[in-house]
Amino acid sequence: MIAADRSPAELAAQYPDLFRGSNAGRVKALLVAAAAIALFFFGCWYLEISIHRLVTGFKQLGWFVMLMIPPDPGTSFPTYLHAMGETLSIAFLGTLLAALMALPVSMLAAKNIIPSIFLRFPVRRFLDSVRGIDTLIWALVWINVVGLGPFAGVLAIATSDFGAFGKLFSEAMEGADRKQVEGIRAAGGSKLHEIRFGLLPQVLPVLAGQILYFIESNTRSATIIGIVGAGGIGLQLAEQIRVLEWQKVSTLILMILVAVAAIDFVSNRLRRAIIGRAGEARH
Repeated sequence: MIAADRSPAELAAQYPDLFRGSNAGRVKALLVAAAAIALFFFGCWYLEISIHRLVTGFKQLGWFVMLMIPPDPGTSFPTYLHAMGETLSIAFLGTLLAALMALPVSMLAAKNIIPSIFLRFPVRRFLDSVRGIDTLIWALVWINVVGLGPFAGVLAIATSDFGAFGKLFSEAMEGADRKQVEGIRAAGGSKLHEIRFGLLPQVLPVLAGQILYFIESNTRSATIIGIVGAGGIGLQLAEQIRVLEWQKVSTLILMILVAVAAIDFVSNRLRRAIIGRAGEARH
């Protein structure tokens, strides 16, 4: 009789050590749970979170939602479409620029390309430093450098994603199959040949999928940084909230949701197509 055909009671009788609980393990689990609950309540107290304020806030939120219905762009719909196009352009150009900059740098951070830790370590810490600063902070920095507008938004997204792509790309390269690289080396290929013909064909589908996901994610990020002056539909959203035009606010929110959903649909189809072709090429 195989293990899958046996009842839990039979398995417990045959393997008592596996089913017997550890008192020390139970105590540790209870201590961890108690510490987590205590930390939660301490955080609520420290941040002055109260049920009364939460209930009052939900009532206010419901009032705002009622003011947003029905959505009405008025005569500003062409302006909003132009702003939405700016937001999509910021997300696409910023992501593409970040990927192009990160690809060569990520090779310097990959262990199977640069074996020396003394060369990899500063590159990885540099990528960590860039990635550790939020896109919104980079937007504020670039607005002060190049001024207000979409150009600052593109640079903010490119800078933030440069660190993220550098980490993801280097990890993808380190996880690649070494057999293809070793085969090219055995055939007399140089180090550049190993990277070009043995490594990159394996990781490019993975990198393409990551880039498509970031384009979708950066559409939302481009909306947020637009609020601080980096152009796009976020700027329009901030202005309408400031003047309490809630029906126009709901119109802008719906436009953002539709754009994100459309990009998500297209990127999913593209990712499946890329992964499918990569699988067929390997077979």
